[in-house]
Amino acid sequence: MQHTIESTTGWRVWWQLTRPHTLTAAFAPVFLGTMIALQYGAIHFPLFLAMLTASLFLQMATNMFNEYYDFKRGLDDEHSIGIGGTIVRNGVKPKIVLNLALLLYGLSVLLGIYICMQTSWILAVVGSIAMLIGYLYTGGPYPIAYTPFGELVSGFVMGMLLILIAFYIQTGTVTGNAILLSVPSMLLVAAIMLANNIRDIVGDTKGGRKTLAILTGRSNAVTILASFFIVSYVWIIALVLTGHVSAWALLVLLSIPKPLHAIKTFRQYEQPIHVMPAMKDTGVTNTLFGFLLGIGILIAHFI
Repeated sequence: MQHTIESTTGWRVWWQLTRPHTLTAAFAPVFLGTMIALQYGAIHFPLFLAMLTASLFLQMATNMFNEYYDFKRGLDDEHSIGIGGTIVRNGVKPKIVLNLALLLYGLSVLLGIYICMQTSWILAVVGSIAMLIGYLYTGGPYPIAYTPFGELVSGFVMGMLLILIAFYIQTGTVTGNAILLSVPSMLLVAAIMLANNIRDIVGDTKGGRKTLAILTGRSNAVTILASFFIVSYVWIIALVLTGHVSAWALLVLLSIPKPLHAIKTFRQYEQPIHVMPAMKDTGVTNTLFGFLLGIGILIAHFI
């Protein structure tokens, strides 16, 4: 049989292990939460940087746990489509992947201690729960990612919760307006996970998963994905019309071509390799939406 495992040499393999297309799910919410906080006072930049770095480390660690446990459960092989499967395709030792994930968790804890010392130790409890969820997403006896609740949990933790924590460390409180502005981020992070599960529906079914995409069927899952996009944009329009945010927030509409292309691609193709552009568009939608909304809030603050 032909030997298909690639070499572990080169930084690209290790960069791929972090699943960089998902890292925007950590950056966008922290940026947005900080911009919302700007309306309530000056920004503490060291806290912003610490929160951003810790969030990126947590996302990387979660991805590595995913990599490790998918391999251990036999869900990845050398022919798997996507950015996962570094262990089987590149020969990276599973133990190294697990240790890297634990190291990143440790670094996140150190940053979390700094953040708590500057703000409140209540965040230690919240952060610990978030880290536990990150591990249980694919680890433990009943992985969340293998259930219909993966989108809900990832959207809440990596979308809404990150925004509210970023907001809290700057203001010392959580407001109703901050919660309202975090809803689209929750939906768009959930969309990233749903897009991933739509792509992997055949392999996940064979692996025994019961994801939302599997239970609803591919066509309905794409419709649900489209609804996540639609609600996100309509939500911001509604907040503008009700005066919760300025009209500058409508800058998010500039990102609409990305989700439109994602849905079109998912409707047109079914093969995993052919829907990879839709995966990218979904991730970019989350990034652009959060960035443009944050910029809109920033502009409104200074005008």
